[in-house]
Amino acid sequence: MGKQIVTVIGSTGAQGGGVVRALLDQQDWQVRAVTRNSRSRAALRLAELGCEIAEADLNTPATLLEALQGSYGLFAVTNFWDRATRMGEFEQGRNLVHAARETDIQHFIWSTLPDYQALSGGKYTVPHFSSKARVDHEVKAVGFRHHTFVEAPFYFQNFLTIHAPKKAPEGHTLWRYPADKDKCRFPCADINELGSIVAAAFNRPEDVGDGQYLALASDYLCWQELVDILNTQGHKLDYEQVTAEEYDRFFPSAKEFRHMMAFWEENHYFGPEGAHKIALASALIDNRMTRFTDWASKYMPPV
Repeated sequence: MGKQIVTVIGSTGAQGGGVVRALLDQQDWQVRAVTRNSRSRAALRLAELGCEIAEADLNTPATLLEALQGSYGLFAVTNFWDRATRMGEFEQGRNLVHAARETDIQHFIWSTLPDYQALSGGKYTVPHFSSKARVDHEVKAVGFRHHTFVEAPFYFQNFLTIHAPKKAPEGHTLWRYPADKDKCRFPCADINELGSIVAAAFNRPEDVGDGQYLALASDYLCWQELVDILNTQGHKLDYEQVTAEEYDRFFPSAKEFRHMMAFWEENHYFGPEGAHKIALASALIDNRMTRFTDWASKYMPPV
């Protein structure tokens, strides 16, 4: 008999790409990578690696039904910031859940995040977290044989892109946020390593396929600790706390990010059960994760 199929939604992105590579490395599954454009460079690279390629649009349920046919498992992640999205992230997630149920998916793994608005009693509004959390209820309600939730931390890779330190006129580099440099603490990790957790979950549904939450985190750091690590490696990095009013003018979604970091100052990033979620995921992969110190020495050389 051939290998069972695991389908990956978001296969050309950071989370989905790591899942694809981890599943291929295991050699236990036939991987079907779903993309909006099967002729894109990213899709062609996945085909070269040995993936089956399928096209689907999260806004069009009929395409999802076709893409999921014959699959045993499904890993799904949606992109709140995707400009091509014609409907909300919750609606896309709901489409995925019901298409998976209709095509008899046996193990659904959903990449989610805590609902900061609900957890804070409405004090903080972070839609790109809450929209994913709302899909959790849909996953739980439809009755999959196995279902698992994974939660991603702050990506190390963010320090190379949207959260890269900025050059200051004096020659050093600078992080400027509204958060307290010592109180704002958050989990972080190499996002590629989420794939190891997902692959292990597919192989051990009897252990983590009954609605468990698995959270990736190799470090749990505050901004000052990050500054100290990088400066030890030769950087000249400072941290400046700015006012809420100033930060909210930095970019269109700045207020949402400010609320997110304010939540981190008062609560665990992954919510009340955060430490348990991290421990469960770490045990599943024998704590084989890259620490920030090692990652930074390779990917963030001093300039």
